Parts: sequence; structure tokens; C-alpha cells
Amino acid sequence: MNDTEYMRLAIELAKQGCGWVNPNPMVGAVIVKNGRIIGRGYHQKYGEFHAERNALSNCQTLATGATLYVTLEPCCHHGKTPPCTKAIIESGISRVVVGSSDPNPLVAGKGIAILRSRGIDVMEHVAKDECDKLNESFFHYIQNKTPYVVMKYAMTMDGKIATRSGKSRWITGEKARHRVHEERHRYTAIMVGVGSVLADDPMLTCRLAKGRNPLRIVCDTTLRTPPQAKLVTTTNIAPTLIVTAVTDINRHRPYLASGCEVMVVPPKSNHIDLNILMKRLGEKQIDSLLLEGGGTLNWSALQCGIVNKVQAYIAPKLFGGSGKTPVEGFGIDSPTDAFRLSAPVITQLGEDILFESEVIRCSQES
Repeated sequence: MNDTEYMRLAIELAKQGCGWVNPNPMVGAVIVKNGRIIGRGYHQKYGEFHAERNALSNCQTLATGATLYVTLEPCCHHGKTPPCTKAIIESGISRVVVGSSDPNPLVAGKGIAILRSRGIDVMEHVAKDECDKLNESFFHYIQNKTPYVVMKYAMTMDGKIATRSGKSRWITGEKARHRVHEERHRYTAIMVGVGSVLADDPMLTCRLAKGRNPLRIVCDTTLRTPPQAKLVTTTNIAPTLIVTAVTDINRHRPYLASGCEVMVVPPKSNHIDLNILMKRLGEKQIDSLLLEGGGTLNWSALQCGIVNKVQAYIAPKLFGGSGKTPVEGFGIDSPTDAFRLSAPVITQLGEDILFESEVIRCSQES
């Protein structure tokens, strides 16, 4: 096996930490000596040991003279765990192969520099694109201190997210819905507008057998969420944060009594100021957010420039008529002012198709 193949093994290990390590990155490590893998590990849970230390602790023999393959530059600072560079040096590893550079200012090249200063041969950027893709949420969060936002919706081939009567269950099939629950496990929070709560009374939980429920966030400017809504009455299953512009503490009491958290954010154009909200969520270590709102919230999120990726699940169905569309609001005047997206990654999910694109330019940018 060559360096790239060993790194891909480390990538597969890293994926096992998906949903459990946020706001830390997913990291995998493989240790090879004399052409044989002697140790494997990955970052399993936030606050626990990193991939390098787990791989070293799982070594079948001494790591002296071995090569370490790790998907992200080893840390060199004391956080919740000791620096991995120290463990690598003490192990006697002679060569380190790194996938992604760490943009965290506490690391950012310092980890590699420390290893090289101790005579360890370091090779960088092996399978870099694949390693970078693994941690797009982490990279955005650590550099911007705001969540990485994924706008997700399911629609018919004529662009409808509901029928004329407002019904939307189910537009897509089982495989597509399973993928959505994998995303709910992956991202730290999920957010909807109060309109979705009033229309659908959703649970917004992860239905995977061993999945993690995200923090559920409701954008509710004037506090219209019914106290009997599932999101309010099921905080024993998953936490709920209600974001409102209402400052009257008496209006908050029914939600607080049910175990919800209430966050007051000032309005902007009669809606929650989403840019301020993102900063507040970042301060709460919410590194990633799945936006499952309706067309009004989606339009506001795009206008504010907070959306990083769009996931469009498209079903081979036609609703016709006046059904709702995924992005509503005022709309764009000219095609030249459109929200620009990258060329999509396309995934077939049963009869449905998932299009995933990065947002590369918002209409309000020059």
C-alpha cells in the first residue's frame, strides 16, 4: 500500500466519530511499521483523546521507527487533552504523513514545525481534498466562529415543497429520508421557523438506531410557538432553543417551564437578525446547523449570507398548482443577481436524487 491508500484508511476511521466529536474535527490515524499496520485510532468523542493517542494506545508493538498517517495536523497545545505532538515524539515515530492543515490559530503549522524540529520527517497534503471535505464544518467554524449552515429541502420536479393544501409528507422516499437523519446526526443543531412548527408540528429528532439528536432551534420573532408543540413538550428527548425578539419574561415562562431555553435576539426588518443569531450560536459552540425551514426562512438565510451549502432532494413527482417553493421571499430581479452555487455533487437515493452545492456568491455581494 502507498501513502494515499493508508491515508484513506485513516479517513474511514475518522468518519466513525461523525456526530460525536463536534465542535472538534473528525480525525483518524493509522500507524505502519515495516509495511504492516500496527495501530489504528480515531477521535471518538468530544473531550476524549485524539486519534493519534488512540492509535498509539492500540499499537500491537513499539512504534519506534514507524510512520503515522493522520488526517489532520497533530495538535500542539493543551486543551481538554494533552498535545498529540508530545505523544508522537515520545513514541519514537520517525515519519508523519498529514492530510489537512489545521486552521486553528493554536495549531496552524506549529504542530508540523514542532515535529520537524525533533527530527521527524513530515509529509503534508496527502489526500488533502478528501481530508478537507471531512471537516468542512470544523474549518468554517474555527475560522469564522459561526456555524456552518446547510440549507436542506425536499421538492418535486416542478419545484414544490408542499401541495396546494400544505401537505408535504412524504415527498421523497425512504432512502432519501434515511440520509436526512444521517445529516441530523452529523450536524450539531437543526433550525426551523415558527411557520414550520405551526404547519407540521415536527419533532426534528434523529431516527437512527444509534443516532444523536441535534439541538432543535425555532426562529419565532413574536413568540407564536404553541406551548403544546412537540418541540416544547419533548425536551427530555432532545434540547430545544426558542429564539425570539420578545423580551417579556412572562411570555417566556411556559417554554422555560417545559425545559426549553429562550434566547432573545433583536429583530431586523421584522424578523430575527440571523447574523447576530449565528454569532450567538457560535459562542455556544454550535459549529454546524441544518436549516430545515420553509421558503420564508430560507430566503432570509440566503439574503443574510449565512448559508454555506444547499442540499436539494428532488423526487420524481409533480404537484402543480400553487404549492409552496423552497425559497420564497421577495426574489431576485435579474438572473445575473442570482445566488451562485458550485457545480453539484449528485447522489442517487432510490428514486430520488440529492443535489449538493456550495454557496459561492450571494446576490447582495458585489
